[in-house]
Amino acid sequence: MQGYNCIAVFDADAEKWLMCLREKDPYKGMLNLVGGKIEAGEAGIDAAYRELEEETGITDEDIRLSHLMDFSYPMDDCYVEVYVGKLNKHFKVHGEENKLIWTDLHRDFFDLKHYAGEGNIGHMLEHIKLHSAQLLGRVIK
Repeated sequence: MQGYNCIAVFDADAEKWLMCLREKDPYKGMLNLVGGKIEAGEAGIDAAYRELEEETGITDEDIRLSHLMDFSYPMDDCYVEVYVGKLNKHFKVHGEENKLIWTDLHRDFFDLKHYAGEGNIGHMLEHIKLHSAQLLGRVIK
């Protein structure tokens, strides 16, 4: 079963989160959270930090990730591990794979025409809100 990760990165003030505009399928032209494949034998958290650095320049010195949830897709023979973190300082992200965009949190992330993941991004944000004091150090409504 192939593993993937999805990483919800919040700015230092926990007012915006980082999204990427997908340049290739699946979800080409849609906004998504950053992430990628978990390599064989690689721990999920290690893969999350590796993908985060590759796609944004953010390292484990800039953010502490927490494992939030997993999605399992037996019919597609894959699973997705979801991680959340808030930057510990203001940071200029940079990436070459996809355009990176800081997005406010007051959008309809269940909109399947603009956001990847069949509504999963909206679900993830709602779950993050439930635990925002613990995950981000402030309550998000």
